[in-house]
Amino acid sequence: MLKHTLLAFALVIAPTGFAAAENANMGFFITSISPGNGADLGGLAGADTYCEQLAAAAGSSGRTWRAYLSTEEDGKRGVSARDRIGSGPWYNARGELIAVDIDQLHLNPNIIKRTALDENGNPVKGRGDKPNEHDILTGSMADGTAYFPDDKDHTCSSWTSSGEGSAQVGHHDRHGGGNTSWNSAHASRGCSADALKSTGGAGLFMCFAAD
Repeated sequence: MLKHTLLAFALVIAPTGFAAAENANMGFFITSISPGNGADLGGLAGADTYCEQLAAAAGSSGRTWRAYLSTEEDGKRGVSARDRIGSGPWYNARGELIAVDIDQLHLNPNIIKRTALDENGNPVKGRGDKPNEHDILTGSMADGTAYFPDDKDHTCSSWTSSGEGSAQVGHHDRHGGGNTSWNSAHASRGCSADALKSTGGAGLFMCFAAD
């Protein structure tokens, strides 16, 4: 029920007119609102579906959307976010180029607070805003790959936990604690909504058009 309510909210604030035309070409956005259960996104499938729903509500249709999230598996490296999102190029909801390809995305992307917009072309709260919500879920290392198996949880049990565990997050505004990484700044304090909030997050994640 909560997820449906949140999606209805996204539909209400969806753009019209010229803004909607820009969004039709959008290939990158940060979710404007969390699905509502901390870092439990329903796994990769649930996160991808949420990306598709928000994109459609914002006026973008006919594209295949994937969440920029990595997973973990016992005994081997999990699925890597960089392998899920296509080859680019990607533009934000205002038509600004984010990156031409995977290499540029991970070496020198145009991701800062001004350009890392939500699906409606609105800025996402970051350093200096109240509350600061610049912790973006990724579960990834800086090169976009999944973590090798270790004794830590980097993905909140592959995006199925809203309690125990932790998630690696990035800073979309490229600020905070001296760490300017957009996709791998630090670990969260937990997987619940309150735990994510305590380190500067709101359970938001990035979506890329993979077609």
